[in-house]
Amino acid sequence: MSSSLENTLLSSIRTIPDYPRPGVMFRDITTLLGNAQAFRRAIDELVHPYAGQKIDKIAGIEARGFILGGAIAHQLSAGFVPIRKKGKLPHDTVRVAYSLEYGVDEMEMHRDGVAPGEKVILVDDLIATGGTAEAAVKLLSQIGADIVAACFVIDLPDLGGRAKLEALGVPVRTLIGFEGH
Repeated sequence: MSSSLENTLLSSIRTIPDYPRPGVMFRDITTLLGNAQAFRRAIDELVHPYAGQKIDKIAGIEARGFILGGAIAHQLSAGFVPIRKKGKLPHDTVRVAYSLEYGVDEMEMHRDGVAPGEKVILVDDLIATGGTAEAAVKLLSQIGADIVAACFVIDLPDLGGRAKLEALGVPVRTLIGFEGH
């Protein structure tokens, strides 16, 4: 990645200390989304390695993954599939439970959102501990998707999420990393 792109991304991501709890440095991409140049550059950089490949679907994790994933799907002429929290989708769904820091949650997608063998890229704004992304990979795998990659704007490498996805055989693409959590 060029230092120009890195500088653009770094300067467009707001850091909020002690949110949602003391000691956490929250990386807020809403400022990146509101900056037309930074948003465009981030999407272009996420799309670049897959341009010219046959990608069938982009699966976006609720909620910022919807914004990024929709733009990436448009650029790659692919369909978009939302992965949502339990109970938010109106049709027949497949579901997976996953662990949170203080309990368990579930995510789901429409059963007919991805056909077996379709090439899918998973998208979200940030990879931290990897619990949500790992659950999304398991959900997509459960219905037979061919997961080409998982893409994120931000990596928090100290929290190990990238390694969890790579251990599942999913290549991970990130644009920028922040030390700590």
